[in-house]
Amino acid sequence: MSTPLRPDAPGRVAAFFDLDKTIIAKSSTLAFSKPFFDGGLINRRSVLKSSYAQFLFLVSGADHDQMERMRIHIANMCTGWDVEQVRAIVAETLHDIVDPLVFAEAADLIADHKLRGHDVVIVSASGEEVVAPIAEALGVDHDMGTQMAVEDGKYTGELSFYCYGPGKVTAMEELAEREGYDLSRSYAYSDSITDLPMLDAVGHPTAVNPDRGLRREASARGWPILTFSDPVSLRARFQAPSSGTVAGMAAVSFGALAAGAATYTLLRRRR
Repeated sequence: MSTPLRPDAPGRVAAFFDLDKTIIAKSSTLAFSKPFFDGGLINRRSVLKSSYAQFLFLVSGADHDQMERMRIHIANMCTGWDVEQVRAIVAETLHDIVDPLVFAEAADLIADHKLRGHDVVIVSASGEEVVAPIAEALGVDHDMGTQMAVEDGKYTGELSFYCYGPGKVTAMEELAEREGYDLSRSYAYSDSITDLPMLDAVGHPTAVNPDRGLRREASARGWPILTFSDPVSLRARFQAPSSGTVAGMAAVSFGALAAGAATYTLLRRRR
């Protein structure tokens, strides 16, 4: 349970990260289309539609209308799915699907915030069944994703909470109230103009791999703009040490500290 803050005490600092194209290089939800197909949840036509949606997402980003079409497509596709089967498929295939997609720069930035004593939070429009395991794998403190309505263990096709646009801000404010975060001292990172409310909600917004609309807005407001372009395998970066690799791990730890410091310096220079 969080300790109540004195009225004059500064709040804690959090770093809020969007997930798709900010931490990982693809749409987290659409990335699971193949294992969902292998598990008998979707047909080949749905796989092709998901692949096409992924292509559009990567090439042009996603504006409000595209996000709405994607929301409807995914809600319709998921109707009647067994919740536990979905969670099992995600758990079984998570590392094979997501592990190679994490941007090295994002991992370094998350490590930097942790070193500075900040809580790290993932805020994503993707379903919580996908967001939560990714957040756990990354070692972040909290995660918030879209919640599908469930009845008798199956998805109804309705949303009980859509973590998108203003919905992200609502989730952030509720978490800040519970955890004692001062949003005016906190950070947010996203690639999409649809996350402008999320970026506006904090004192330190940063555009990452921004789409055209967000790049224009960030430039006009003088916000930092970062480019993440190096997806890496987290398992390759964070393997458990053996007795013969202590010195190597020490070097890696020093490198992570240096990377975090360099990222922090870059952000300060761009503000």
